[in-house]
Amino acid sequence: MEIDSAALKSKLKEFFGFDSFKEGQEEIITHLIGGNNAFVLMPTGGGKSLCYQLPALVMEGTAIVISPLIALMKNQVDAIRGFVSGQEGIAHFLNSSLSKAQISEVRQDLLDGTTKLLYVAPESLTKAENIELFKEIRISFYAIDEAHCISEWGHDFRPEYRRIRSIIEEIGTAPIIALTATATPKVQSDIQKNLGMMDAMVFKSSFNRPNLYYEIRDKSDPKREIIKFIKQHPHRSGIIYCLSRKKVEELAELLNVNGIRALPYHAGLDAKTRAENQDMFLSEEIDVIVATIAFGMGIDKPDVRFVIHYDIPKSIEGYYQETGRAGRDGKEGICIAFYSYKDILKLEKFMQGKPIAEQEIGKQLLQETVAYAESNQCRRKLLLNYFGETYDKDNCGSCDNCIHPKKQFDGQEEMCLVIELIRSIPEHFKTEHLANILSGTDNSLIKSYHHDRLELFGAGSNHTMKFWCAVIHQGIILRLLDKEIESYGLISVTEKGLEFLDHPYTLMLTEEREFSEGEDDDDENAAAANRGGGGGDTMLLSMLKDLRRSVARRLGLQPWVIFSDASLEDMSILYPVTYDELKNCQGVGDGKARKFGKEFIELIGKYVQENEIDRPDDFVVKSTVNKSANKVFIIQSIDRKLSLDDIADAAGLEMDELIDEIEAIVYSGTRLDIGYYINENIDDDTVADIYGYFREDAESDSLQEAMEELGPDYDERDVRLVRIKFLCEVAN
Repeated sequence: MEIDSAALKSKLKEFFGFDSFKEGQEEIITHLIGGNNAFVLMPTGGGKSLCYQLPALVMEGTAIVISPLIALMKNQVDAIRGFVSGQEGIAHFLNSSLSKAQISEVRQDLLDGTTKLLYVAPESLTKAENIELFKEIRISFYAIDEAHCISEWGHDFRPEYRRIRSIIEEIGTAPIIALTATATPKVQSDIQKNLGMMDAMVFKSSFNRPNLYYEIRDKSDPKREIIKFIKQHPHRSGIIYCLSRKKVEELAELLNVNGIRALPYHAGLDAKTRAENQDMFLSEEIDVIVATIAFGMGIDKPDVRFVIHYDIPKSIEGYYQETGRAGRDGKEGICIAFYSYKDILKLEKFMQGKPIAEQEIGKQLLQETVAYAESNQCRRKLLLNYFGETYDKDNCGSCDNCIHPKKQFDGQEEMCLVIELIRSIPEHFKTEHLANILSGTDNSLIKSYHHDRLELFGAGSNHTMKFWCAVIHQGIILRLLDKEIESYGLISVTEKGLEFLDHPYTLMLTEEREFSEGEDDDDENAAAANRGGGGGDTMLLSMLKDLRRSVARRLGLQPWVIFSDASLEDMSILYPVTYDELKNCQGVGDGKARKFGKEFIELIGKYVQENEIDRPDDFVVKSTVNKSANKVFIIQSIDRKLSLDDIADAAGLEMDELIDEIEAIVYSGTRLDIGYYINENIDDDTVADIYGYFREDAESDSLQEAMEELGPDYDERDVRLVRIKFLCEVAN
């Protein structure tokens, strides 16, 4: 079939309402209509879908579009039916979500020749009854969307995609168009080989998205930073990606509690809920969707203004594609990713136990991501180079590294010292152990291996242990060192590292680029604890600690009982001068503010006045720990002195879950009297010992420290209950 340019543009206007094609579209469409194979590499927002939708509408027969996601199919089918009004049968999808009646309708429209586009999942393509059906219809061409799923080196490999070529040959050959927004040269070659289309014309658009801003942030307090960012950009559409379903649910709930319209999206939700949540995002009934990577492939929402990665992705390709959903209309798109060492360790742990070949691929992809996250180079240059494209500018002016360049130093001597140390020890050890040897940290593990007797012990004592961790980490990125996943992160020297030791050269390493360990998912207070030294007024913080020490001495209490370190750090950031403002600080409820706050707000008020400080208009991140209905029920039940066992049963909670709820209520500043339950269920001497520990010896309210100090004879649940009693009677 042939069609001239004028006729093609007429059809473009008729079906889609556009007057002209985007760059590259017309050439691709003409090539496909001419009966030729095509491989299309086009960034998100470049208009890939039109490259097969328009040919399908003008060519004879039905185009089979192989697509990985049910949600994507529905979205595309709805869009086509919207373009071609009055012809519901012009586009269909065929997958496991359809009823028998719906499948029968699709079959009839196909056999009648009504359907021009049929979207199928690769699993549906392989079903025997579908293969027989497709043999009976005229197929104009096959379109393989998200073609990177074919490659084991792609960021979203799906084994069923590897069977597509054999199924096509069984049904009957026709032209093939493979499309993807992300493919390195290696992935591109793998896709073409697998589909048997090495002769295909390759259409490659630039991967540069000049309207996108790229930034990597340290993952020390991501929830607070995300809420602050969204509140600074109100009523704008955004996507937040998380690696786990649990984190998606938690974060969506936290956003809503803090006045941000958000919904979750992940594969664990039923299909109806996923579709509804997606539609609410597309129709702007909500501003933010919190999702796993299941969301977004092919979603046509041009005005997504920001994409945030709560967890760093497993590959650069995944990162590029997900960030590509921002600013598809060519206007502003802000892409922020939070990064921590702990997230990398989690991703490495996921690989353990997988086939070695799969591990090697995953490890290399992850190393590329780490190198990108920790690099001090222009992020745009790094991304484009990864996809085989050159970016000539030295400064893109639209990434964190170009706007805020990092300090560097020549680290060849330091790297040689690391390599010499690793070679001098017969066994392999983890990063932290090697860093401790070089910095001269004399701990029990060092002594047990007699590494304090090594010639290089303390050879780098002019630097901290964290400095040496950073050097080792950058050595891994530069492939001078290697970290084994199966052997739990033990460090070895590569051939390239040995060559470097023999012939050292200038090695520019980054200063002050230390990333935190990241959040501890099992500890609700970890984020707050990680905020120590996070930009507060150090002079004021020192004065507040002095005051706390003085008040504690006067009242005969441990300092942490007055206010925790996290509370004082918030005071040094927020400068509260009223009781209501003081309650905005971490761990300060109304009771604690009234009981201990007077001297603190007076000191802060005087400090602010004397130093002419402009106080920040900050906000509070409201917690989602308590469900309000449970909270009220628990408080009322304890006031009535009901047994905690009965309260737990009535609330549908396990005992430990009930104690979690009670602790959260108490830490928010509410005083509860559970003495009646303790008196009936815990021995008096045990209560006295635990209470005495918290009053006289404890340096914090840490349960772990309490259990270590009190010893194995004390039950953890008893310790928690007496701690609640102590906090209510003394701290609140």
